[in-house]
Amino acid sequence: MLQENTQELIDGLEEDSTDLGDAQRITLTLAQSRCLLDPRASIFPTWDAGVNAMQVGSAVFAAATTTEEHVQCRIAHKERTLEATGPQWYVNPGAWISAFYLAVVCRERDRITALSQVPMSLLRENGSRFDEYHYAWIDTLQTYWRGGTDLGSKLVAAVDGTDPAVATDPETAGKLLYPSMEMFHRFLRKDRDGFNKALANALQWHKEYWSEESRALHASGLVAVGPLAMACFAHDAGMPIEVESEYLPAVLLGRNWLGEFPT
Repeated sequence: MLQENTQELIDGLEEDSTDLGDAQRITLTLAQSRCLLDPRASIFPTWDAGVNAMQVGSAVFAAATTTEEHVQCRIAHKERTLEATGPQWYVNPGAWISAFYLAVVCRERDRITALSQVPMSLLRENGSRFDEYHYAWIDTLQTYWRGGTDLGSKLVAAVDGTDPAVATDPETAGKLLYPSMEMFHRFLRKDRDGFNKALANALQWHKEYWSEESRALHASGLVAVGPLAMACFAHDAGMPIEVESEYLPAVLLGRNWLGEFPT
């Protein structure tokens, strides 16, 4: 049923491109749900679902930032003509972070570059419920990818913003956002041991967060997408990843599926 609903939503995007927000949510849910029975992401449907989620996440921002009336986006094995949407309720920091992580996991350099050009002003238009650390983290990732300056101070600002004394939701900030920042810090320092320790901690906090009774049945807890993205950065830079976990699909980390089909 989830698969059918997802395909139906994707097929309707050319008629109503403002459904991209719902499509981003449901494609990510399907991709994570696939990992329940395939935690290593070793079978094709899991990779296919992950690619679809990555493509939709990127399309959200391609449609929001284009200066033309339409934009061409490849989604679910087809080139689709989407309408320009401009700012929408779903064009926000949470959507950007998710899209960026998925583009990193799928090793989509052109999409990462495009996401790194998304202006912060666009993200702020509908981002009133997000803390400043979200913007500082996005600024950090964009600056890193573009090779910009002041990377260290931007990362410090992001980390400081997750402090329980200032974060609106200290548990989410501390267990889901901060761990990826700490991993990124260790990655930048080329600290192999520190990185693997930070990864192990990130996965433990992820498990604690998603094991809480009110969240235990959410598909969002099946994959630690942020730590996975940081681990992909490290893996591709030649840093050995010494941690294994059901929350860290090994085949995605090892980029085994790359080139399987045009993405």
